[in-house]
Amino acid sequence: MAKVNCLKMDGAAAGELELAAAVFEAEKNIPLMHQAVVAEEANMRQGTSDSKTRTDVSGGGAKPYRQKGTGRARQGSIRAPHYYHGGVVFGPHPRSFAKNMPKKMRRGALRSALSAQFADGLISVVDEIKADSISTKQFASFLKTMGDAKRYLVVLDKADDMIWKSARNIPGVEVRVSPCVSVRDLLVAKKIIMTKAAVERLEEVLG
Repeated sequence: MAKVNCLKMDGAAAGELELAAAVFEAEKNIPLMHQAVVAEEANMRQGTSDSKTRTDVSGGGAKPYRQKGTGRARQGSIRAPHYYHGGVVFGPHPRSFAKNMPKKMRRGALRSALSAQFADGLISVVDEIKADSISTKQFASFLKTMGDAKRYLVVLDKADDMIWKSARNIPGVEVRVSPCVSVRDLLVAKKIIMTKAAVERLEEVLG
């Protein structure tokens, strides 16, 4: 089992915590993590882009000129795709970009991402994270205590409105509730701060 130093919110030591090897020391599977990130980003797409075909644009009801005798190419509508303001031929239309992954693969990718970030020393465990009031300044100070980084991922064991509202205006900070952490969240973060209870919840689900 791997061990990590558990900290308090002020940075003081709060003992050691043993981490499950099956979750935080798993084999790094880069293709699986890539597949998970591609699926997550695809599922984030709204798929609402739309373009008008020649049946959707206005006008073009009459034949622009007679079929024969003009010396020009025959035309049936001024809203054909080759005309200005004509319809779009192969433009986008609303569709779903959703990609599905089996549960075992999703969990395997999550274990791989946790292990990779733990091996790089990017995961810190805090005894608990709490806020008595909404204060962006205090939460930013707490993040600096944990280490300077451009992107933070804070993982709680339960939803906390005070913490979420304190963190939402800080650039580069994401707050998640264990075990609802995505592989993408883990891999883009430069510093991951997890509560002791959040770690236990992840181990319970992924172990």
